[in-house]
Amino acid sequence: MTWPDCEDFHFSNGAHHKGHSNSARLRLSRDLLTGRYRKGESLRLSRIAAEYDLDCHSAALLLSDLCALGMVSFSTQNLAVVRSSNPKEMYEAYAIRAALEEISGRAAAVRLKGNTAVQQRALAAMRAAVRNQDLDSFAEHDVNFHRSVLEASGNDVLLRVWDSLAFDIRIRATIANAMGDLPDVVESHQPIIDALERGQGREAGLLLRNHVETFLQFLKKADMDAAFFRQDLEIARSVQKALIPQEAPLIPGLSCDMFYKPAHSVGGDYYDFLPLESGRWGIAIGDVSGKGIGAALVMASLQASLRAQALQSYCDPATLINDVNHLVHESSPVQFYASLFYGDYDPATRILKYVNAGHNPPIVVRCQDGRGKVLRLLLGSKPVGMFQGSAYKSEAFRLEDGDIIIACTDGIIEAENHNGEHWGQQRLEGLLSSRGRQTPNQVLERIVSEVSGFANDAPQRDDMTLLVMQVRTG
Repeated sequence: MTWPDCEDFHFSNGAHHKGHSNSARLRLSRDLLTGRYRKGESLRLSRIAAEYDLDCHSAALLLSDLCALGMVSFSTQNLAVVRSSNPKEMYEAYAIRAALEEISGRAAAVRLKGNTAVQQRALAAMRAAVRNQDLDSFAEHDVNFHRSVLEASGNDVLLRVWDSLAFDIRIRATIANAMGDLPDVVESHQPIIDALERGQGREAGLLLRNHVETFLQFLKKADMDAAFFRQDLEIARSVQKALIPQEAPLIPGLSCDMFYKPAHSVGGDYYDFLPLESGRWGIAIGDVSGKGIGAALVMASLQASLRAQALQSYCDPATLINDVNHLVHESSPVQFYASLFYGDYDPATRILKYVNAGHNPPIVVRCQDGRGKVLRLLLGSKPVGMFQGSAYKSEAFRLEDGDIIIACTDGIIEAENHNGEHWGQQRLEGLLSSRGRQTPNQVLERIVSEVSGFANDAPQRDDMTLLVMQVRTG
């Protein structure tokens, strides 16, 4: 199926809302407005259908609604492309809505005098939705309230303008932006009902205008807050990028390649290469529990703790990780901890001393008879920061010329497809054992390609980090 142009969809009054879920419309609109999808990101129809529990026809109808709002545009390759939202256009639309509602309130008061049961029920449902923190339900009943007043006005022109500017969708899409002010938004309906019940058209119209204009001020405030938040988030992303090595280190006899992709703007995955005394190198990869800003802050704490301790002289990496565990535990909230693999590599002897603190065991692939033999660096313990008194032990592994070491985080192993199935450790090991000699870059690109093909555009749910290193003595 190819995407039609927006003009190819033709709907009569309200018909474009039938056949697909209001809840899905609200969630996708909210995700677009809050920046879950980046500007220019391509959204496949199959991805939207799976993510929001829709059939393909309903997903196409939903995206056509959002195209009308300028939130996405269509291509001819089964894709919708995310566009940046235009606050000015939204503000202008709400100014028009304020005028529409004032006119409708003046006219509807005649018919609704002594007959506001429908509006009272909608208000009661909105109050219940706020108590239950159910945004979907609140948006649905808020739309019903205002449409009922429009319909009571008997003015078909007002309804056509309302539908042409897609206010049903706008209300559902923007309601989350005023979440902190919802109690005030809800209660501002009661004076409107009272005026309509008394048949006071002028007062009802002015109250409706004031309601819309007040809501618009809430939206503007939320947009300003969101702009500051995005600016802070961009700064945080830049800071985190500076903390993570962007280029492979020059470790004698060990070539390296890296892949890092956070699920959000900032993430909780961590890797590092640390020059140590006597020509040794520290190699670290970790995964902080949780995602987003909280995990990123703990990641920064983990990196600082590990680097500070690595400057000290120690004979056993277990001693270092014991100290790191204490520092991370003391400086992190109770719900945060991190899996960590730390290796102390000596290029002169090719001996890797390591500690595995609850991390996915890295794999050593050794080429034998044209195939890869898979060896696992086991000996696991508790993640760092989980318990103050955790004790860690180290193990030693002698690498051979040509050995490839693969270390990754959960985002690689637990990458999901649209059916919720994980890519899995078995697929990773099967891929590695079926190949002969390859460079680290070839191995890395093959793994990333296989994971991407398996996910098939399903949403990335976790940060992804992959390190591939190869021993070269020549």
